Amino acid sequence: MLTLFCLLEPLRVANRFGRHLFAWRLLSAHGDAVVASNGVRIDVDGTLASLEDASRLMVVSSYEAEATVSPQDRAVLRRIAAHGGWLGGPDTAPFILARAGVLAGHRVALHWESVPAFRREFPMLEISPTHYEFDAMRLTGSGGSGSIDMMLAWIEHAYGPALADAVGRQLIHPRPRDDGGDTPRQHFGELPRSVTQTLAVMEANLVQALPIPEVCRLVGQSQRQLTRLFQRHFDETPQQCYLGMRLDRARQLLTDSRSLVTEAALATGFSQPAHFTRAYRKRFGEAPSATANKR
Repeated sequence: MLTLFCLLEPLRVANRFGRHLFAWRLLSAHGDAVVASNGVRIDVDGTLASLEDASRLMVVSSYEAEATVSPQDRAVLRRIAAHGGWLGGPDTAPFILARAGVLAGHRVALHWESVPAFRREFPMLEISPTHYEFDAMRLTGSGGSGSIDMMLAWIEHAYGPALADAVGRQLIHPRPRDDGGDTPRQHFGELPRSVTQTLAVMEANLVQALPIPEVCRLVGQSQRQLTRLFQRHFDETPQQCYLGMRLDRARQLLTDSRSLVTEAALATGFSQPAHFTRAYRKRFGEAPSATANKR
């Protein structure tokens, strides 16, 4: 379960910094809920076999990785690889990927405890000593909390170092090593101080949203310069980023608590229900009431 959360949380946090950059679904072999090794039950959205198309698929497994993997499941992995899809898997998942024949020609990183058995079974595959291995089409790693490093590397690849650094700071997690190994790398692409100050001001004022000129006054930056910085680092204006943060908070309230739609709107600075509903639908593709009804 730790690995799964460390894969998803960096993506969730990245979405808080503006546009809805990442979306995901959880699938299992038979569509049934999965019970983690700590006994916690995790509901899923469907079966692996029902997956018609995926540009990216991450395999998550634990002990006895192959126990519930069928020939049909391996066929899905091969189909994705054959169509140029992206495949990944931390911890023991490289066993599943290797047995499906989709790791040939790629360096493989996995949990240190699994290395001897993996080397015996797949002597032709190159095992990496690093915490993760990332190329254009495959992403493997050691699992556990190291999966945060792995996902920050992916976020950096997709959207640049500034966003990856911001996500790492939000998670109170140092940026990953440059090669996934044990030597800390030098930080690069850090967000300007005025941008991080602006994000902090926005985060602290979600209930009573401040006008952007007031935000600029508090951080000592002109609106024109701040807009230029936000567009450079996030491809958004400060207004768009602020709105996204408020809407993400509203969605969290509707999903994780028993908040009513009106309560979620007021808690994130929306005094007009119609405005809140329009903005929410534009960002998430559904009305706030639809999100609330899924609880």
